[in-house]
Amino acid sequence: MTYPVNMSVKPDVSAHFDEATNTITYIVKDPDSNHCAIIDSVMDIDYAAGRITYDAADKIIDEIQSRGLTLDWIIETHVHADHLSAAPYLQQKLGGKIGVGEKIMVVQETFGKVFNEGTEFQRDGSQFDALFKDGDTYTIGGMQAFAMYTPGHTPACMVHVVGNAAFAGDTLFMPDGGSARADFPGGDAGELYDSIMKVLSLPDEMRLFMCHDYGPNGRAIQWETTVAEQKADNIHVGGGKTREDFIKFRTERDATLDMPKLIIPSLQVNMRAGAIPTDKDGNQMLKVPVNGL
Repeated sequence: MTYPVNMSVKPDVSAHFDEATNTITYIVKDPDSNHCAIIDSVMDIDYAAGRITYDAADKIIDEIQSRGLTLDWIIETHVHADHLSAAPYLQQKLGGKIGVGEKIMVVQETFGKVFNEGTEFQRDGSQFDALFKDGDTYTIGGMQAFAMYTPGHTPACMVHVVGNAAFAGDTLFMPDGGSARADFPGGDAGELYDSIMKVLSLPDEMRLFMCHDYGPNGRAIQWETTVAEQKADNIHVGGGKTREDFIKFRTERDATLDMPKLIIPSLQVNMRAGAIPTDKDGNQMLKVPVNGL
């Protein structure tokens, strides 16, 4: 696959860090127009209380409105297991199309069974406005963006590249953070290594923006690096580490990790493009499968 990389386009990237979930949401603006996209939004949940709020999303809305921007796209890099998407709320307030990788259908089929969803739950990705295939392009104002298929963490992961900026989702963390886990249903450590190598085949000066950062060893939160820095310094794949070494390390490490605290509500919501499921009476309701994950 040859991707339409254009390093001469330099989007304006505004980052918003959500402390509750260590997620970074991005507003990506065309430098030559007032058009923008949102990548990996957050909806707030107090899971213990069963309460949904929109403080994080409202900050994004406030910035877009105060800057007079037009929202073209709300992009999900994958079906997140550690935070809930605010995509429908943002779309209601600002417009735009919601897009995700076409392999969302694999995720919906897998977790439709885990959560015992009935036939009314569509497993064809129809909850989203666009399903991207590897190499598909779309526009943000006058900028061309493209989606790069990067499975391994989940079957639906994609890295979105906009000019000289690539939004890595959970495929990579900052160099001192390494890589994402590969032990969720449909994940695969070998596929993840191959996907990371695909990302690192982009130009060395490509800016890479992370979806999460946890401040390893007490450092300040960071979210931007480059392909060159990742190739040289990433603790899991940098410096020429082999596929076999990565698979062994990733498999052993994943076996020690707890499930993300918000995985149960996140999967139910995010596989529906951010919509909260309802019971037969139309009440918003989340399920807790026992020993299902």
